[in-house]
Amino acid sequence: MPALPAIGFRPQALLFDMDGTLIESERHLAECSRQASAELGLALEPSLWLSMIGLSETVCRQMLHARLDEAQVDALQERTLALYEARVEAGLPLRPGVRAMLDWAEVVAVPRAVVTSTRRERAERKLARCDLRRYFEHVVTGSDVREAKPAPEIYLLAAAILGVDPARCVVLEDSVPGVRAALAAGMTPIQVPDMVAPDAEARRLGHRIADGLAQARRVVEAAWARPD
Repeated sequence: MPALPAIGFRPQALLFDMDGTLIESERHLAECSRQASAELGLALEPSLWLSMIGLSETVCRQMLHARLDEAQVDALQERTLALYEARVEAGLPLRPGVRAMLDWAEVVAVPRAVVTSTRRERAERKLARCDLRRYFEHVVTGSDVREAKPAPEIYLLAAAILGVDPARCVVLEDSVPGVRAALAAGMTPIQVPDMVAPDAEARRLGHRIADGLAQARRVVEAAWARPD
């Protein structure tokens, strides 16, 4: 992976997506969805679960409705949630490099927040189970906005809560919808892909794409060391 372009400003805040960026949850949710659909005898293409990554619960439900009737959607989501909640309660693993990046951010005291489309109660619980909540001043969730990613509302709200300039925010995201949301908010995203590699259309957005959080951290650390 080539070196990432330097960030030309000292960040006022770091904003982190949660699922797939901080927590190794997307893979677990996809596995639960596949298991639930198999148990219920529903013929759904495996690629469907990958196409849902980074989208809100409402949009995902709409995608299911295009393939299933109301009762099937309800049954599938209920069973998927039961399987997934068991994994959440057990504590999901972190993405590689998360603890090192957050420890650094805590030491240098850069303002930071979680910005996730997940509903508040579940987001707070997942962060607590993974021992991540203590790293963040604020958690901004899908419960706090009307429009989910890729709309910019949730990122703009996070900047307002932190009292920082959106143009001075660096965003860590794994999904293309999240990257689009950050760009629309006038922020600088660094994508750290998880299960889905960015395709040619996504790469045309022109954002930074890291091979892992360790590479992203090096770019952020260099930006933080700037005198401005």
